[in-house]
Amino acid sequence: MSGDAGGRGEGPNGEGRNGGGRDGGGRDGGVALVGVLVGFGRALRGAGLPVGSGDLLGYAAAAATLDPTDLADLYWAGRVCLVRRREDIAPYDEAFRQYFLDHRGPARDLPRLRAQAHVQVHADLEVPAAEPAGEERRDETALGLLASAAEVLRRKSFAACTQEELAALRRIMTRIRLTPPRRRTRRTAAATTGPRPDLRRTVRASLRTHGEPVRLYWRRRRVRVRPLVFILDVSGSMADYSRALLQFAHSARRASGRVEVFCFGTRLTRITSALRARSPDEALAAAAALVVDWDGGTRIGASVDAFVRGWGRRGMSRGAVVLICSDGLDRGDPELLATAMHRLARLCHRIVWINPHAGSGADPRPQTLGMIVARPHIDVLLPGDDLSSLERLAERLPRLG
Repeated sequence: MSGDAGGRGEGPNGEGRNGGGRDGGGRDGGVALVGVLVGFGRALRGAGLPVGSGDLLGYAAAAATLDPTDLADLYWAGRVCLVRRREDIAPYDEAFRQYFLDHRGPARDLPRLRAQAHVQVHADLEVPAAEPAGEERRDETALGLLASAAEVLRRKSFAACTQEELAALRRIMTRIRLTPPRRRTRRTAAATTGPRPDLRRTVRASLRTHGEPVRLYWRRRRVRVRPLVFILDVSGSMADYSRALLQFAHSARRASGRVEVFCFGTRLTRITSALRARSPDEALAAAAALVVDWDGGTRIGASVDAFVRGWGRRGMSRGAVVLICSDGLDRGDPELLATAMHRLARLCHRIVWINPHAGSGADPRPQTLGMIVARPHIDVLLPGDDLSSLERLAERLPRLG
Protein backbone atom coordinates (compact mmCIF):
# COMPACT_ATOMS: atom_id res chain seq x y z
CA MET A 1 0.00 0.00 0.00
CA SER A 2 1.45 3.28 -0.98
CA GLY A 3 1.59 6.17 1.44
CA ASP A 4 -0.26 9.44 1.08
CA ALA A 5 1.88 12.46 0.43
CA GLY A 6 1.65 14.90 3.29
CA GLY A 7 -0.14 12.47 5.64
CA ARG A 8 1.01 9.99 8.21
CA GLY A 9 -0.53 7.17 6.17
CA GLU A 10 -1.69 4.90 8.96
CA GLY A 11 -2.48 1.46 7.60
CA PRO A 12 -5.56 -0.58 8.42
CA ASN A 13 -3.78 -2.51 11.14
CA GLY A 14 -3.08 0.69 13.09
CA GLU A 15 0.69 0.72 12.49
CA GLY A 16 2.03 4.15 11.69
CA ARG A 17 4.95 4.49 9.31
CA ASN A 18 6.65 7.02 11.49
CA GLY A 19 6.96 4.66 14.43
CA GLY A 20 6.18 6.17 17.81
CA GLY A 21 7.23 4.02 20.73
CA ARG A 22 5.47 3.90 24.04
CA ASP A 23 6.77 6.41 26.52
CA GLY A 24 8.01 5.18 29.81
CA GLY A 25 6.83 8.10 31.90
CA GLY A 26 3.86 6.17 33.28
CA ARG A 27 5.62 2.85 33.96
CA ASP A 28 5.32 3.20 37.75
CA GLY A 29 1.59 3.88 37.47
CA GLY A 30 1.10 0.83 35.24
CA VAL A 31 3.00 -1.41 37.66
CA ALA A 32 0.86 -0.10 40.53
CA LEU A 33 -2.32 -0.94 38.62
CA VAL A 34 -1.07 -4.48 38.00
CA GLY A 35 -0.26 -4.74 41.70
CA VAL A 36 -3.86 -3.87 42.55
CA LEU A 37 -5.13 -6.67 40.28
CA VAL A 38 -2.64 -9.18 41.72
CA GLY A 39 -3.73 -8.23 45.23
CA PHE A 40 -7.32 -8.93 44.24
CA GLY A 41 -6.23 -12.36 43.00
CA ARG A 42 -4.70 -13.09 46.42
CA ALA A 43 -7.97 -12.02 48.05
CA LEU A 44 -9.88 -14.45 45.84
CA ARG A 45 -7.49 -17.27 46.76
CA GLY A 46 -8.12 -16.45 50.40
CA ALA A 47 -11.85 -16.76 49.73
CA GLY A 48 -11.31 -20.27 48.32
CA LEU A 49 -11.48 -19.58 44.57
CA PRO A 50 -8.97 -21.51 42.38
CA VAL A 51 -7.23 -18.51 40.78
CA GLY A 52 -3.92 -19.22 39.05
CA SER A 53 -1.25 -17.08 37.43
CA GLY A 54 -2.71 -17.65 33.97
CA ASP A 55 -6.09 -16.42 35.18
CA LEU A 56 -4.51 -13.24 36.54
CA LEU A 57 -2.67 -12.65 33.25
CA GLY A 58 -5.98 -12.88 31.40
CA TYR A 59 -7.60 -10.56 33.94
CA ALA A 60 -4.81 -7.99 33.51
CA ALA A 61 -5.08 -8.19 29.71
CA ALA A 62 -8.85 -7.70 29.87
CA ALA A 63 -8.52 -4.75 32.27
CA ALA A 64 -5.94 -3.15 29.95
CA THR A 65 -8.53 -2.88 27.17
CA LEU A 66 -11.14 -1.38 29.54
CA ASP A 67 -11.13 1.53 31.96
CA PRO A 68 -9.43 0.38 35.20
CA THR A 69 -10.91 3.37 37.02
CA ASP A 70 -14.41 1.99 36.42
CA LEU A 71 -15.32 -0.56 39.09
CA ALA A 72 -18.01 -2.03 36.85
CA ASP A 73 -15.39 -2.84 34.21
CA LEU A 74 -13.09 -4.39 36.82
CA TYR A 75 -15.96 -6.44 38.25
CA TRP A 76 -17.16 -7.94 34.98
CA ALA A 77 -13.64 -8.51 33.65
CA GLY A 78 -12.85 -10.49 36.80
CA ARG A 79 -16.22 -12.25 36.67
CA VAL A 80 -15.42 -13.51 33.17
CA CYS A 81 -11.73 -14.33 33.68
CA LEU A 82 -11.59 -15.56 37.28
CA VAL A 83 -14.93 -17.30 37.97
CA ARG A 84 -15.46 -20.76 36.49
CA ARG A 85 -18.28 -22.26 38.52
CA ARG A 86 -21.71 -20.94 39.41
CA GLU A 87 -21.16 -21.56 43.10
CA ASP A 88 -18.10 -19.26 43.03
CA ILE A 89 -20.13 -16.17 42.12
CA ALA A 90 -21.23 -15.41 45.68
CA PRO A 91 -17.69 -15.68 47.16
CA TYR A 92 -16.39 -13.59 44.27
CA ASP A 93 -18.93 -10.84 44.93
CA GLU A 94 -18.08 -10.78 48.62
CA ALA A 95 -14.32 -10.69 47.95
CA PHE A 96 -14.76 -7.88 45.40
CA ARG A 97 -16.85 -5.88 47.86
CA GLN A 98 -14.34 -6.26 50.67
CA TYR A 99 -11.27 -5.61 48.52
CA PHE A 100 -12.40 -2.68 46.37
CA LEU A 101 -15.24 -1.08 48.32
CA ASP A 102 -13.76 -1.21 51.81
CA HIS A 103 -12.64 2.15 53.22
CA ARG A 104 -9.05 0.91 53.09
CA GLY A 105 -9.41 -0.60 49.61
CA PRO A 106 -7.64 0.63 46.44
CA ALA A 107 -10.77 2.04 44.79
CA ARG A 108 -9.87 5.62 45.73
CA ASP A 109 -6.34 5.22 44.36
CA LEU A 110 -7.33 3.85 40.93
CA PRO A 111 -7.89 7.27 39.27
CA ARG A 112 -4.58 8.52 40.63
CA LEU A 113 -2.73 5.43 39.38
CA ARG A 114 -4.37 5.78 36.00
CA ALA A 115 -3.27 9.39 35.84
CA GLN A 116 0.29 8.37 36.72
CA ALA A 117 0.30 5.89 33.86
CA HIS A 118 -0.37 8.75 31.46
CA VAL A 119 1.69 11.40 33.19
CA GLN A 120 3.42 12.63 30.02
CA VAL A 121 0.08 13.37 28.39
CA HIS A 122 -0.64 15.87 31.15
CA ALA A 123 2.86 17.31 31.43
CA ASP A 124 1.80 20.66 30.00
CA LEU A 125 -0.95 21.14 32.62
CA GLU A 126 0.17 23.00 35.72
CA VAL A 127 -1.50 23.48 39.08
CA PRO A 128 -1.24 27.04 40.46
CA ALA A 129 1.14 27.36 43.40
CA ALA A 130 -1.58 29.08 45.47
CA GLU A 131 -3.64 25.88 45.56
CA PRO A 132 -3.51 24.00 48.89
CA ALA A 133 -1.25 20.95 49.01
CA GLY A 134 -1.94 17.59 50.56
CA GLU A 135 -3.01 14.09 49.56
CA GLU A 136 -6.66 15.10 49.09
CA ARG A 137 -5.67 17.91 46.75
CA ARG A 138 -3.41 15.61 44.74
CA ASP A 139 -6.25 13.13 44.31
CA GLU A 140 -8.57 15.88 43.09
CA THR A 141 -5.88 17.10 40.69
CA ALA A 142 -5.39 13.60 39.28
CA LEU A 143 -9.12 13.19 38.73
CA GLY A 144 -9.33 16.58 37.04
CA LEU A 145 -6.38 15.85 34.78
CA LEU A 146 -7.85 12.49 33.84
CA ALA A 147 -11.24 13.97 32.92
CA SER A 148 -9.63 16.86 31.05
CA ALA A 149 -7.38 14.57 29.03
CA ALA A 150 -10.27 12.30 28.07
CA GLU A 151 -12.30 15.29 26.85
CA VAL A 152 -9.36 16.73 24.90
CA LEU A 153 -8.70 13.35 23.30
CA ARG A 154 -12.33 13.05 22.20
CA ARG A 155 -12.15 16.38 20.39
CA LYS A 156 -8.68 15.91 18.91
CA SER A 157 -8.58 15.25 15.17
CA PHE A 158 -7.53 11.76 14.12
CA ALA A 159 -4.92 13.34 11.84
CA ALA A 160 -3.22 15.06 14.80
CA CYS A 161 -3.18 12.07 17.18
CA THR A 162 -0.09 10.08 18.01
CA GLN A 163 -0.03 6.29 17.72
CA GLU A 164 -0.72 5.83 21.45
CA GLU A 165 -3.62 8.29 21.33
CA LEU A 166 -5.08 6.48 18.31
CA ALA A 167 -4.81 3.18 20.19
CA ALA A 168 -6.65 4.73 23.16
CA LEU A 169 -9.36 6.09 20.84
CA ARG A 170 -9.81 2.68 19.25
CA ARG A 171 -10.37 1.15 22.68
CA ILE A 172 -12.94 3.83 23.52
CA MET A 173 -14.67 3.39 20.17
CA THR A 174 -15.36 -0.28 20.86
CA ARG A 175 -17.67 0.86 23.69
CA ILE A 176 -19.86 3.12 21.54
CA ARG A 177 -23.42 1.79 21.61
CA LEU A 178 -25.11 2.01 18.22
CA THR A 179 -28.87 1.82 17.72
CA PRO A 180 -29.82 1.25 14.07
CA PRO A 181 -32.63 3.31 12.52
CA ARG A 182 -36.06 1.70 12.34
CA ARG A 183 -39.13 2.11 10.16
CA ARG A 184 -42.81 1.32 10.60
CA THR A 185 -44.17 -1.27 8.19
CA ARG A 186 -47.68 -1.55 6.79
CA ARG A 187 -48.28 -4.84 8.56
CA THR A 188 -49.68 -4.78 12.07
CA ALA A 189 -49.17 -6.99 15.11
CA ALA A 190 -51.04 -7.60 18.34
CA ALA A 191 -50.27 -5.11 21.11
CA THR A 192 -51.51 -4.18 24.57
CA THR A 193 -52.35 -0.67 23.35
CA GLY A 194 -52.49 0.87 19.92
CA PRO A 195 -54.27 3.20 17.52
CA ARG A 196 -56.61 0.60 16.03
CA PRO A 197 -58.73 -2.15 17.65
CA ASP A 198 -58.21 -5.83 16.83
CA LEU A 199 -61.79 -6.74 15.96
CA ARG A 200 -61.05 -10.40 15.18
CA ARG A 201 -59.46 -11.11 18.57
CA THR A 202 -62.08 -9.04 20.40
CA VAL A 203 -65.00 -10.94 18.81
CA ARG A 204 -63.30 -14.30 19.31
CA ALA A 205 -62.73 -13.53 23.01
CA SER A 206 -66.34 -12.36 23.43
CA LEU A 207 -67.60 -15.84 22.48
CA ARG A 208 -66.35 -17.08 25.85
CA THR A 209 -68.59 -14.54 27.61
CA HIS A 210 -71.77 -15.18 25.57
CA GLY A 211 -71.11 -12.39 23.09
CA GLU A 212 -70.25 -9.68 25.63
CA PRO A 213 -66.91 -7.96 24.78
CA VAL A 214 -65.26 -7.84 28.19
CA ARG A 215 -61.83 -6.80 26.90
CA LEU A 216 -60.73 -4.80 23.88
CA TYR A 217 -57.69 -5.97 21.92
CA TRP A 218 -55.48 -3.68 19.86
CA ARG A 219 -53.05 -3.76 16.96
CA ARG A 220 -50.02 -1.64 16.17
CA ARG A 221 -47.87 -1.31 13.08
CA ARG A 222 -44.72 -3.43 13.15
CA VAL A 223 -41.27 -1.86 13.34
CA ARG A 224 -38.33 -3.17 11.33
CA VAL A 225 -34.67 -2.21 11.28
CA ARG A 226 -33.64 -0.16 8.28
CA PRO A 227 -30.65 -1.44 6.28
CA LEU A 228 -27.42 0.50 6.64
CA VAL A 229 -24.93 0.76 3.78
CA PHE A 230 -21.44 2.19 4.40
CA ILE A 231 -19.40 3.34 1.40
CA LEU A 232 -15.98 4.28 2.79
CA ASP A 233 -13.21 6.18 1.05
CA VAL A 234 -9.82 4.57 1.75
CA SER A 235 -7.75 6.67 -0.66
CA GLY A 236 -4.55 8.49 0.22
CA SER A 237 -6.28 11.72 1.23
CA MET A 238 -8.40 9.79 3.77
CA ALA A 239 -5.50 7.81 5.27
CA ASP A 240 -5.75 9.59 8.64
CA TYR A 241 -9.46 8.81 9.04
CA SER A 242 -10.17 5.59 7.14
CA ARG A 243 -9.33 3.16 9.96
CA ALA A 244 -11.51 5.00 12.52
CA LEU A 245 -14.43 5.05 10.07
CA LEU A 246 -13.92 1.36 9.33
CA GLN A 247 -14.05 0.58 13.04
CA PHE A 248 -17.26 2.62 13.34
CA ALA A 249 -18.74 0.52 10.51
CA HIS A 250 -17.60 -2.64 12.32
CA SER A 251 -19.43 -1.50 15.47
CA ALA A 252 -22.56 -0.87 13.39
CA ARG A 253 -22.18 -4.32 11.84
CA ARG A 254 -22.17 -5.89 15.30
CA ALA A 255 -25.18 -3.82 16.46
CA SER A 256 -27.35 -4.78 13.48
CA GLY A 257 -27.23 -7.65 11.03
CA ARG A 258 -28.60 -5.52 8.19
CA VAL A 259 -25.37 -3.65 7.49
CA GLU A 260 -23.35 -3.69 4.27
CA VAL A 261 -19.88 -2.16 4.03
CA PHE A 262 -17.98 -1.17 0.89
CA CYS A 263 -14.57 0.44 0.44
CA PHE A 264 -13.35 2.38 -2.55
CA GLY A 265 -10.32 4.20 -3.83
CA THR A 266 -10.17 3.72 -7.56
CA ARG A 267 -12.52 0.71 -7.46
CA LEU A 268 -15.36 -0.53 -5.26
CA THR A 269 -14.80 -3.52 -2.93
CA ARG A 270 -17.39 -5.23 -0.75
CA ILE A 271 -15.94 -6.09 2.69
CA THR A 272 -19.07 -7.06 4.64
CA SER A 273 -17.93 -10.67 5.12
CA ALA A 274 -14.54 -9.52 6.43
CA LEU A 275 -16.16 -7.48 9.23
CA ARG A 276 -17.93 -10.48 10.77
CA ALA A 277 -15.01 -11.12 13.12
CA ARG A 278 -15.69 -10.07 16.71
CA SER A 279 -12.29 -8.45 17.22
CA PRO A 280 -11.95 -5.06 15.46
CA ASP A 281 -8.27 -5.68 14.71
CA GLU A 282 -8.98 -9.06 13.09
CA ALA A 283 -11.91 -7.63 11.12
CA LEU A 284 -9.91 -4.68 9.82
CA ALA A 285 -6.95 -6.90 8.94
CA ALA A 286 -9.27 -9.15 6.91
CA ALA A 287 -10.77 -6.09 5.21
CA ALA A 288 -7.33 -4.77 4.34
CA ALA A 289 -6.51 -8.06 2.63
CA LEU A 290 -9.48 -7.57 0.30
CA VAL A 291 -8.89 -3.90 -0.59
CA VAL A 292 -6.15 -3.60 -3.22
CA ASP A 293 -6.28 0.17 -3.72
CA TRP A 294 -5.72 1.35 -0.14
CA ASP A 295 -3.96 4.75 0.04
CA GLY A 296 -4.30 5.22 -3.72
CA GLY A 297 -6.28 7.60 -5.90
CA THR A 298 -9.96 8.49 -5.66
CA ARG A 299 -12.80 7.88 -8.12
CA ILE A 300 -15.96 8.61 -6.18
CA GLY A 301 -18.30 8.85 -9.17
CA ALA A 302 -17.23 5.54 -10.67
CA SER A 303 -17.43 3.80 -7.27
CA VAL A 304 -20.91 5.09 -6.44
CA ASP A 305 -22.04 4.23 -9.97
CA ALA A 306 -20.65 0.69 -9.55
CA PHE A 307 -22.61 0.30 -6.30
CA VAL A 308 -25.85 1.53 -7.89
CA ARG A 309 -25.49 -0.74 -10.91
CA GLY A 310 -24.15 -3.78 -9.10
CA TRP A 311 -26.05 -3.81 -5.79
CA GLY A 312 -28.35 -0.80 -5.43
CA ARG A 313 -30.72 -1.76 -8.24
CA ARG A 314 -30.92 -5.32 -6.93
CA GLY A 315 -32.58 -4.15 -3.73
CA MET A 316 -29.68 -3.55 -1.34
CA SER A 317 -30.36 0.19 -1.14
CA ARG A 318 -34.15 -0.06 -1.08
CA GLY A 319 -35.31 1.79 2.03
CA ALA A 320 -31.72 1.93 3.31
CA VAL A 321 -29.72 4.70 4.94
CA VAL A 322 -26.54 5.07 2.89
CA LEU A 323 -23.53 6.59 4.64
CA ILE A 324 -20.78 7.81 2.31
CA CYS A 325 -17.53 8.67 4.12
CA SER A 326 -15.25 10.76 1.91
CA ASP A 327 -13.57 14.15 1.67
CA GLY A 328 -14.92 14.73 -1.86
CA LEU A 329 -11.52 14.80 -3.61
CA ASP A 330 -12.57 13.09 -6.85
CA ARG A 331 -10.31 12.58 -9.85
CA GLY A 332 -13.10 11.22 -12.02
CA ASP A 333 -15.82 12.77 -14.17
CA PRO A 334 -18.10 15.15 -12.19
CA GLU A 335 -21.05 14.34 -14.46
CA LEU A 336 -20.71 10.65 -13.61
CA LEU A 337 -20.77 11.49 -9.89
CA ALA A 338 -23.85 13.71 -10.31
CA THR A 339 -25.70 10.98 -12.25
CA ALA A 340 -24.75 8.26 -9.76
CA MET A 341 -25.80 10.35 -6.76
CA HIS A 342 -29.12 11.18 -8.43
CA ARG A 343 -29.84 7.49 -9.04
CA LEU A 344 -28.79 6.54 -5.54
CA ALA A 345 -31.03 9.21 -3.99
CA ARG A 346 -34.02 7.76 -5.85
CA LEU A 347 -33.30 4.23 -4.59
CA CYS A 348 -32.46 4.73 -0.90
CA HIS A 349 -34.24 6.34 2.03
CA ARG A 350 -31.54 8.86 2.98
CA ILE A 351 -27.97 9.72 2.03
CA VAL A 352 -25.66 10.75 4.87
CA TRP A 353 -22.27 12.13 3.83
CA ILE A 354 -19.49 12.09 6.44
CA ASN A 355 -16.70 14.49 5.51
CA PRO A 356 -13.73 14.85 7.92
CA HIS A 357 -13.10 18.35 6.54
CA ALA A 358 -16.72 19.51 6.74
CA GLY A 359 -16.35 21.25 10.11
CA SER A 360 -18.93 21.42 12.87
CA GLY A 361 -21.28 24.04 11.41
CA ALA A 362 -24.97 23.40 10.88
CA ASP A 363 -24.63 23.59 7.08
CA PRO A 364 -20.92 23.57 6.16
CA ARG A 365 -20.07 24.74 2.68
CA PRO A 366 -18.55 22.21 0.28
CA GLN A 367 -14.87 22.85 -0.38
CA THR A 368 -14.15 20.41 -3.22
CA LEU A 369 -15.62 19.81 -6.65
CA GLY A 370 -16.90 16.40 -5.63
CA MET A 371 -18.79 17.87 -2.66
CA ILE A 372 -20.23 20.66 -4.81
CA VAL A 373 -21.56 18.10 -7.29
CA ALA A 374 -22.91 15.71 -4.65
CA ARG A 375 -24.35 18.29 -2.20
CA PRO A 376 -27.83 18.63 -3.84
CA HIS A 377 -28.44 14.89 -3.33
CA ILE A 378 -27.21 14.70 0.29
CA ASP A 379 -29.79 14.67 3.07
CA VAL A 380 -27.40 15.04 6.01
CA LEU A 381 -23.79 16.30 5.95
CA LEU A 382 -21.76 15.57 9.08
CA PRO A 383 -18.11 15.86 10.14
CA GLY A 384 -16.12 12.76 11.04
CA ASP A 385 -12.68 13.99 12.01
CA ASP A 386 -12.68 13.09 15.72
CA LEU A 387 -14.29 10.78 18.24
CA SER A 388 -16.87 13.31 19.41
CA SER A 389 -18.24 13.69 15.87
CA LEU A 390 -18.62 9.91 15.57
CA GLU A 391 -20.40 9.84 18.93
CA ARG A 392 -22.81 12.51 17.67
CA LEU A 393 -23.40 10.39 14.57
CA ALA A 394 -24.20 7.40 16.78
CA GLU A 395 -26.72 9.50 18.73
CA ARG A 396 -28.33 10.79 15.52
CA LEU A 397 -28.44 7.40 13.79
CA PRO A 398 -31.75 6.21 15.35
CA ARG A 399 -33.49 9.41 14.16
CA LEU A 400 -32.53 8.83 10.52
CA GLY A 401 -35.25 6.21 10.11
